[in-house]
Amino acid sequence: MCGEATGGILDFCTVYRFLDVFPGWLESIVVLDGLASWLAYALAGFFLAFLVINTVVMATALNTWFERRMLARFQARLGPNRWGPYGLLQPLADVAKLITKEDTVPDAADRPVFNIAPIAFLAPTLLVVAVIPFGENSFLGKLNVGILFIVGVTSLNTLAIFMGGWASRNKYAMLGAMRGVAMLISYEVPMALAITGVLLLGGSLALSSIVEAQQVPFLLVQPLGFLVFLAAASAEMSRTPFDQIEAESELGAGYHTEYSGMKFAIFQLAEFMAPIITALILVTLYLSGAKAVGPIPGQLMFVGKVVIVVFGMLWVRATWPRLRVDQIMGLAWKGLFGLALVNLFVVAIEVQVFRDLNGVVSTQELWVMAGINWMVTAGALVLFANILGQRKLRRPEPVPSPLANMSAEAD
Repeated sequence: MCGEATGGILDFCTVYRFLDVFPGWLESIVVLDGLASWLAYALAGFFLAFLVINTVVMATALNTWFERRMLARFQARLGPNRWGPYGLLQPLADVAKLITKEDTVPDAADRPVFNIAPIAFLAPTLLVVAVIPFGENSFLGKLNVGILFIVGVTSLNTLAIFMGGWASRNKYAMLGAMRGVAMLISYEVPMALAITGVLLLGGSLALSSIVEAQQVPFLLVQPLGFLVFLAAASAEMSRTPFDQIEAESELGAGYHTEYSGMKFAIFQLAEFMAPIITALILVTLYLSGAKAVGPIPGQLMFVGKVVIVVFGMLWVRATWPRLRVDQIMGLAWKGLFGLALVNLFVVAIEVQVFRDLNGVVSTQELWVMAGINWMVTAGALVLFANILGQRKLRRPEPVPSPLANMSAEAD
């Protein structure tokens, strides 16, 4: 066959003779092709991660300025107003200050654990962004178990807090870490139960499927689960009124008392990033994610919802007083845990009653569920408020001490 002329410029026989003369070239081409594919994959991942991380960090910097300005307005003061117009460059000034501060490590500290703790605290926060659907086909990773990934990854913050407190060899840091671990573990239980209600309605563990299932936003369908999730998430972030992890009047700065310089900056970055990440999760689970409304693009709707949720959490922080440790733990186990169970059982019964043969609940039936669940929410809140309220803790009528007027009687 190869002895006959085929008339092609680069026919099969020509290629065969070339490979016969250079037998190792084919293997080299295959290896180089595989190496090029791997390199392209690695570079694409690096640039995507670089873009996402810097976007989240810049959003966090802007959020710090926004929080400080709004808290100042709530408290009838000005807030940052020196660096840049309206103090917009204040986050950059804070970063420059933290970078130039001395990085000190206690002599008795466990240095490897001490150094790893800030990174272990920040990494889970950034990993959550990878599975958030910012729109149709707009996500870094589409996991069919996305909600389990979020629950599993965010639970690592508990370990990071304990690492920071234990490695510092400081009793105040250790007490703050122990408070943090106890509080985070306690509030993960009602949070997981609230998420289970969402999974029952969404019928999937994938975040994109949960968004598609929200023909009616789940905030309206199960408001009790939304309130439980919001309260538990605020406790997980250690924000007022749940900021006992770092109660300045008792523990200095809590688990990161001994940290300074960039390590302290990483802890602060993760803490200020937490409200944004929580808002992303909450919008995805309860506010129909990036669904477009009319001519408004879905991504723009998503950003608007996140801003509203962040402002709502800021409003709570500026309004509510700090709770005591026993009140925080009591709210988790006596209040939110019971409310989450009520929400879970009610939603499970409704899904069993209203779903069709394919396991789908129609939009009309979702509105019926919404009406029922709002009444259940009102009744449950009133009941638990009466059970856990302060009526039994009313101060008794003051009784004058018989020693109070001893001097007057002596006269």
